[in-house]
Amino acid sequence: MNKHSEPTRPADEQQVTLRSPAELADALPFLMGFHPSDSVVLVALHGDEGRFGGRLRLGIPRAPREWAPVAGQLAACLVEGSARRGSPPDGIVAFLCQDPQDGDTGRGVRDRLYPLAQLIRTSFGRLDIPVREVLCISDGRFWSYCCPDTRCCPPEGNPLALPGTSVMAAASAYAGIQVRGSLREMEARLEPWRGSAGRAAEQEQALDEAAGALVPMILGGGNREEVGETTLRAARDLMNRLGRTRPAAPRREETGRVGAGAGGDTDVTDDRLIADDEAAAVIIGLQDRETRDRAAQWMEGPDAEPALRLWRALARRCVGAYSEHAVAPLTLAGWVAWSSGDEPAARVALGLALRLDPSYTFAQLLHQAFNEGLDPETLRRCMRAQNIAAVGQPATKRPKKAVRRAARKTAVKKATPRTVPSQRTRPATPAARGRAAGRGGQRGTKTGK
Repeated sequence: MNKHSEPTRPADEQQVTLRSPAELADALPFLMGFHPSDSVVLVALHGDEGRFGGRLRLGIPRAPREWAPVAGQLAACLVEGSARRGSPPDGIVAFLCQDPQDGDTGRGVRDRLYPLAQLIRTSFGRLDIPVREVLCISDGRFWSYCCPDTRCCPPEGNPLALPGTSVMAAASAYAGIQVRGSLREMEARLEPWRGSAGRAAEQEQALDEAAGALVPMILGGGNREEVGETTLRAARDLMNRLGRTRPAAPRREETGRVGAGAGGDTDVTDDRLIADDEAAAVIIGLQDRETRDRAAQWMEGPDAEPALRLWRALARRCVGAYSEHAVAPLTLAGWVAWSSGDEPAARVALGLALRLDPSYTFAQLLHQAFNEGLDPETLRRCMRAQNIAAVGQPATKRPKKAVRRAARKTAVKKATPRTVPSQRTRPATPAARGRAAGRGGQRGTKTGK
């Protein structure tokens, strides 16, 4: 039998021992903060105790021909990231999470993803790093790709623990850790409106009008600073309006989980508080990199919550032909969430941003720093200094690349070592299990990196 130990709180010496694959599978959403649907999740293990280290999460590629290169890239990325943090992993745990579709079954998903599991194992094998376990989680059940014993791992799979009944659920409740629905549910809070075609069409028309008026000014340069100042004033007014409306209390659907409606009422209210033309003007203005960088300074204290709500609302307004304009508000949402300590929300927002534009520099740097476990305070200090230095200066005198330099500085500077979950595996037993990360951005004008 395998034993896996997990601290209940970072400052505690107490540990939770996960004694079975079922408890490990049940622990995954608590460790991530959401249910990682349609995802490959990789977790690095360190030392004889099998401490959890770096994590990666990526959507499962639809085309099987992409599995081999993706498996190789993920292996290299996780190993290189772990080495930068101090040491390469001594082992790996992988999860393949996907629900059945179109009449398929969980067992069918397991069989279909078997080649991907093998590619993950061989990719790490070429790097001389053993994969201790690969679990498939589908349709409320789990299967091990590594255990041949049908007594503990039958062909029909094993059911996941009932929500709230596992040792990890109890420990997470004690530590105040919440699971906020599935990855799809969290992404839905940031994706363009899909409900009413008429509503989306009105917003797209407002974006057309704003783009026609503002983009020539931004690209022409003569009135760029004026557009930036106007955009920031409008964004501040919207933040103040949102701040006067309290967010809705989360709804709990089951023990330890905040349901899909957790942000629903708040999001609907926020959408109603922002007019189409107001949203359009700020969205277009944020496509200017310098304006976006200055907006990123609203990251802490009383600014953080209304700023995060605003960036989410603006991302939802990037409809139709303007879907790529969501990269700026998505990246800002990811930054504010990370700065505020909300790691799951940050992973989802930055993942969506990079999905739209993998070359979006600000999102790339934040994503790299975040995944390497660095402290956002380094970047916050740089932004505070930039804000103080800019007081009284015309916009043209502000350093255009200050935030990018600060982000790069953060990406190479190691944070204070954090307490990480530990996992113990008895030497002569099959072995180990774990946790994960996220991915995903595009610009709207030529100044938008």
